[in-house]
Amino acid sequence: MMTRAWHRLRGNRSHEYAPLPLSEKESYPELKQRCQERSRFTILGLVLCIAGCLFALYGLISSLAASTNRSCDTINEGFRCSPKTTHFWGQYSLWYSVPSEIKVEPPKGCDVTFANVLSRHGGRDPTAGKSLAYALLIAEIQNTSTAFPDEFAFLKDYEYTLGADELTDAGRQEMVNSGAHFFRRYHKLVKKHTPFVRAGGQHRVVESAEEWLGGIAQSLDAKPKKVDVIIPEGTEWNNTLSHDVCPAFEGGPNHGLGDRAQQVWASKFVPPIQERVNTRLGTNLSATFIVYLMDMCPFDTLAHPTAKVSKFCHLFTEKEWHQYDYFQTLGKYYGYGVGNPLGATQGVGYVNELLARLQNKPVDDNTNTNRTLDSDPATFPLDRKVYADFSHDNDISGVLAALGLYNQTKPLSNTTIQSTKETYGYSAAWTVPFASRMYVEKLQCSGAKEEFVRIIVNDRVQPLEFCDADRHGSCTLSKFVESQSFARSGGLWTQCYE
Repeated sequence: MMTRAWHRLRGNRSHEYAPLPLSEKESYPELKQRCQERSRFTILGLVLCIAGCLFALYGLISSLAASTNRSCDTINEGFRCSPKTTHFWGQYSLWYSVPSEIKVEPPKGCDVTFANVLSRHGGRDPTAGKSLAYALLIAEIQNTSTAFPDEFAFLKDYEYTLGADELTDAGRQEMVNSGAHFFRRYHKLVKKHTPFVRAGGQHRVVESAEEWLGGIAQSLDAKPKKVDVIIPEGTEWNNTLSHDVCPAFEGGPNHGLGDRAQQVWASKFVPPIQERVNTRLGTNLSATFIVYLMDMCPFDTLAHPTAKVSKFCHLFTEKEWHQYDYFQTLGKYYGYGVGNPLGATQGVGYVNELLARLQNKPVDDNTNTNRTLDSDPATFPLDRKVYADFSHDNDISGVLAALGLYNQTKPLSNTTIQSTKETYGYSAAWTVPFASRMYVEKLQCSGAKEEFVRIIVNDRVQPLEFCDADRHGSCTLSKFVESQSFARSGGLWTQCYE
């Protein structure tokens, strides 16, 4: 789980046996005694040599076993194996620590007085519809392929066993590690203040919250607490952790923006891959099936207990993974983020709940907040210092947009790939991977009359230019609240019913 005993192969010092020199003038009795002594030393040396070899062999076996069982996922760094590939799986990436231009540690002389995390659930199996589609893909390959050369050889006997919708063992471990990561950063707070935890009602989201609490409990050497509030998901419930109640967003003309942007980009980057794969396999896979074949890489990786990188991943080049990552980024940006006219509005309710917590004031919102729950101190307390909410990637995308974190990101090109430098830090993998986490913290700094606010997305400190942040990414609480005028005014919620 969180801590593992790693076996290390220790170097053994060489014990050379040097025979005693024989003098030319030694008598026979002396020579006999000398030989007996030499024999004893030889046996002793042999025993020591054998023991040393056995010890070294045991150490080597232990080391190899530890290496075999060692997970690619870690508490501090996140997923670390084959980063040039695995960090470019879009929202299907396992969480990893994103590079930050600003130091993630609190500024010198400042203490964290409040911490709020909004987290995506851990790694899962494909959704039910996608799982069926992936099974059909494998069947198509195995039934029509005329060859399985080189890196494609494993496909001949590959058995599709992926489930649907639920966390995998690797995904559960992600969430345990996430709880430990939060504790390591905010241990002073967590030791004094029990986190108040909410979760969207889907099972994998609730289970993720429970595993996160397990990571906290292991760090404290205590029993895990239960999730405080579970909010049902669906069109009948107001829920800031699940977008479902804005009709124009769910089914209006902007609903397919993400898909349309992806289709244009797919027409650019998929054909060369499609030609290469079909030539090697002797198949006639469609462009959609090629994208599904790439999807199999992260999902088959997550199906392994320790998230061992799947053989599917080796079917594609680093360049192709970058193109795939951008494909997924377009889907999130135009489907649920800044690129969708109503994307940011879906996150307004959560931002207003966050502002209420930061200021210790009642929630002021007329969008998708649940007024019954938010008006009750038992289900929405305002006097806590540590909060944790668990949700989905699409919902978190809306919250990030509502906060204005990527307002400087210009509309993404759907014909030319753009780097995270060009997108001001926006990508699906950098914002909403599995087990993603947005930390919002308040800081009390020596000599300052007012508290400061910082936002950290997957270990990347956000610059918060919109509230005149300093070089540490900190802006005063009052300026931060003032900067959230979009959320405080309800965004474009009235357009939901036009």
